[in-house]
Amino acid sequence: MKIQKNFLLCCNNQLRVLFICYIFAFMKHIITVSNLIKNYDSFQAVKGISFEVEEGEIFGLLGPNGAGKTTTLEIMETLREKTSGEIYINGFKVGKEDNEIKKIIGVQLQSAGYYPSLTLLELIELFAGLYCQPVNGRELLHKVGLQDKANAKYKELSGGQKQRFSIATTLINKPLIIFLDEPTTGLDPQARRNLWELIRNIRDEGTTVVITTHYMDEAEELCNRVAIVESGKIIALATPDQLIDDLIAKGFERKKEVKKANLEDVFLSLTGQEWRE
Repeated sequence: MKIQKNFLLCCNNQLRVLFICYIFAFMKHIITVSNLIKNYDSFQAVKGISFEVEEGEIFGLLGPNGAGKTTTLEIMETLREKTSGEIYINGFKVGKEDNEIKKIIGVQLQSAGYYPSLTLLELIELFAGLYCQPVNGRELLHKVGLQDKANAKYKELSGGQKQRFSIATTLINKPLIIFLDEPTTGLDPQARRNLWELIRNIRDEGTTVVITTHYMDEAEELCNRVAIVESGKIIALATPDQLIDDLIAKGFERKKEVKKANLEDVFLSLTGQEWRE
């Protein structure tokens, strides 16, 4: 790894690009989506989408409401049937080997998926039973900063705590991949920033993360690569830096000078970044 870093520092830009391409060529594609199509009667929600997700990255699906990103995510999760195309999750084919796929993925549930009167430990035990494997509920809650809420009922949690718990439940079966659908929607700045750190930690422990979001700052901060979806098609796919550099190369300039900090940074510096209960 040290040799790679020294090489990247010393070589020119062209060689650096070639070297990075060489490294990516040997990375494992843990998800492969090929010509995915989803029709609802006469309406085509997904129009031939193709992309690959590398093992150990945070991959973002970005797009406006109705673009097809959530439908794509649900098909990958085996929650919705495709019309045509192929998807492989760690070598298993969606639609043919769904039971095997469910063993290696974690899916974030929305709040309606939890019994409000059960405690967090009871909910973890309930979901662990679906996988027929033991789990240390307190250890799992500690990982997402909810160790003090182990015996609290789900309905007693704040919005940020509910989102953290939903991510905890994706980790019950020790998955290779987790899918997060707009995990920070409706959260305050502290909760958003801390959830970002949690997602990074999960990635750093070796889990691949696929995320949808409406927040471009979130995608830029978190994602190794992003696919921008519009009207059921992927219109761009690259690293956030590459997409920004491509736009600048076309002559794009912001009308207002970009400062080194923004209002959210000011807010967090004044109010702190710790979890709010």
